[in-house]
Amino acid sequence: MSRDVTTHQGTGIAALAERLADLRSGAAARIVGLTGSVAAGKTTLARNVADALSPPLSVETVSTDGFLFPNAVLEPQGLLMRKGFPETYDRDGFESALLQVRQGAAAFPAHSHETYDIDPALTRTVQLPDLLILEGLGFQPPTRPERPAGEPDVLVYLNASEADLEYWYVERFVGFWNAARTDPSSFYAQWLHMSEPELRAFAKTVWDGVNLPNLRDHIQPLRDKAHIVVRKDSAHAISMMEDRTA
Repeated sequence: MSRDVTTHQGTGIAALAERLADLRSGAAARIVGLTGSVAAGKTTLARNVADALSPPLSVETVSTDGFLFPNAVLEPQGLLMRKGFPETYDRDGFESALLQVRQGAAAFPAHSHETYDIDPALTRTVQLPDLLILEGLGFQPPTRPERPAGEPDVLVYLNASEADLEYWYVERFVGFWNAARTDPSSFYAQWLHMSEPELRAFAKTVWDGVNLPNLRDHIQPLRDKAHIVVRKDSAHAISMMEDRTA
């Protein structure tokens, strides 16, 4: 059954946190997947929900970016600029980590935005908390009524307009580019020769050629399959849109 649960803007995060706590108390959700477009704000939403839930619950957040294949694997296959597409994720590693953490603990690798690659030094061991939020891309459509142990129990989709997503992506790209001025090891240092208008134009071509097709072909289809859909508006306010867990 699906039910509309639109909330006032200021209560969206609290409403999502409350719903996840309810599902956790009913033993329906121990691991939550949170997905949506590149630059939608999944990391921030996961952190805000975790803050709203703890205490009393113990909550950990992990990015699925850590399950991207390393650049050394992607580059020879011509997949480096397709990061985020389904074929760039280590599905076996993802499922194995979830199986292990359900048994108590698992090592979760991490991807560095600065170097644009997997950074072994950022790997962390996660003990199974009351609620584990996995945020990012690479998810499969939910299988009802029960999901395999190597998949999240509940999938949440963070929805936003394409215009807002493009704007946020370009701004984030510019932010990493500016930070590279003091970090020559940054992946974004290769574009420091550009002026800011040139850089913005380039970032838009990356959005149009890579991230927008990925959104439309592989990410947005999960919106209709997700258990819960939340919306983010241009002012970054969150509202609950639809709850299909009932």
